[in-house]
Amino acid sequence: MSIRPLLALLVCISVTPAWAQAGDAAAGKAKAATCAACHGPDGNSVNPEWPKIAGQHAAYAQAQLEAFKEGTHRSNALMAGIVAPLSEQDMQNLAAYFSSMPASGGNADAELVELGAKIYRGGNPATGVPACMSCHGPAGEGDPRARFPRLAGQHALYTRTQLESYRLGTRSTDPQRMMRDIALKLTPDEMAAVASYIGGLH
Repeated sequence: MSIRPLLALLVCISVTPAWAQAGDAAAGKAKAATCAACHGPDGNSVNPEWPKIAGQHAAYAQAQLEAFKEGTHRSNALMAGIVAPLSEQDMQNLAAYFSSMPASGGNADAELVELGAKIYRGGNPATGVPACMSCHGPAGEGDPRARFPRLAGQHALYTRTQLESYRLGTRSTDPQRMMRDIALKLTPDEMAAVASYIGGLH
């Protein structure tokens, strides 16, 4: 493991007590109607602009809801309005519910698989891009302990948009600037290819 992921892991472990209380999935389901309008009733959105949140690690999902509510590290007008009335317990419950839902699979563009696999599995040593799987796992399952998200089957358009947001600095939810630094080193073609490859992981 390189020093940057190790530092992020240590940072996340140091705040583990804040995530000790698990949410109530049943209570989350009862409050999920608003989320379902975009993300689907089970968290598997059909619009590629909106992420699939089914099967996402609960701690990561909760952190994103809190980031949208706080508005500094992640800003979205639609999400800001939705999370504004949510309590911390509400966010824990919603995260617990959607994390319990099975995630649907996706498909990769056959023309992009070779480059996407190269970046995801081996990075680009020439430009300093690390292998995506070093944090997100060979099958894109992520790491709940370090709050590295599950990526497998995610819409390619959504993933590419998030990489671009990190590159521009409009999203800064990454510990130690990990994703922002990586995104700055990715070419548009590499972003498109790795996003497509991620969509086909299962």
